Amino acid sequence: MNLQNTNKKIIVEDWGLISYAEAWQKQEEYLQHIVKIKMENRQREVKEPTPNYLIFCEHPHVYTLGKTGTPHHLLLNAEELSQRDIEYYPINRGGDITYHGPGQIVGYPILDLDNFFTDIHRYLRTLEDVMINTLAQYAIKGDRIMGATGVWIEPSSPGAARKICAMGIRASRWVTMHGWALNVNTDLAYFEHIIPCGIMDKAVTSLAKETGKEMDIEEVKKWLIYFFSKEFDANIIGI
Repeated sequence: MNLQNTNKKIIVEDWGLISYAEAWQKQEEYLQHIVKIKMENRQREVKEPTPNYLIFCEHPHVYTLGKTGTPHHLLLNAEELSQRDIEYYPINRGGDITYHGPGQIVGYPILDLDNFFTDIHRYLRTLEDVMINTLAQYAIKGDRIMGATGVWIEPSSPGAARKICAMGIRASRWVTMHGWALNVNTDLAYFEHIIPCGIMDKAVTSLAKETGKEMDIEEVKKWLIYFFSKEFDANIIGI
């Protein structure tokens, strides 16, 4: 029996407020550690189980551009970014440009998909399901737009469609990193300086804006963990 394929445990860590660069480096270290185990397992008779992580964090103001994105979707120059104390990173996830900042729940699942299912399309749809189910706890109907990864509200209503959760991932040897940014108490004004995800004709929203009140971020995290464990049929360790 291949023990690696039986590990359904997910370790939850909360890194709190952390710079984007530091979080990116730590994610890479976690991913490379898991990949190293997988490579060494090829030579082992008894396989070592690979760990899985779900990381929560918050970033200071930063714009990140995915590898398929367009730099022109950032509407500020270097001087303007500096004046507003906003960082900018072209990074190695999929997708276009997005914003991270205080009031968001950023989630970085670092999973060995060999422990779950080896299907990137299904993985992204499963992350969307986690968001949609979480939003439902606040009487918000999240939905999808075909060909536009993430979670939306009223996606089929002309002029009313608005994005509440952006997603972009990277996978190496079926190990994932990067993830989602769910707008909870986010200052949405920061999205005015980019063309979010390269989409010009749709707005951005947050849980606070949709409900009309500031949200308890720790409560939202608990719902995310609950639905993450359900959708991935996993055992949660940690928080």
